[in-house]
Amino acid sequence: MLPDASSWRSAAHYDHVEKLTASGLAWEWLRRNEAYNSDFEALSAKGADGDALAKNIRERWRLRFRGRSVSRSVGGVGLLAA
Repeated sequence: MLPDASSWRSAAHYDHVEKLTASGLAWEWLRRNEAYNSDFEALSAKGADGDALAKNIRERWRLRFRGRSVSRSVGGVGLLAA
């Protein structure tokens, strides 16, 4: 399915770009890139070698994948205030 390109020259459609952070602008570019989308589909395909594909995407697209968050509380137990 192709996106509607009939009004791609309209500046109003891109006003939000001026407010983007560097990472937000990078994401706007990346999500429209067909090669990246192909790599992402391969990474998320059933039975794919996730480690090898993640390494490939890291190297090709210079992306870093954050690890899981770690509890930094004493004894590994987090307490919430009432």
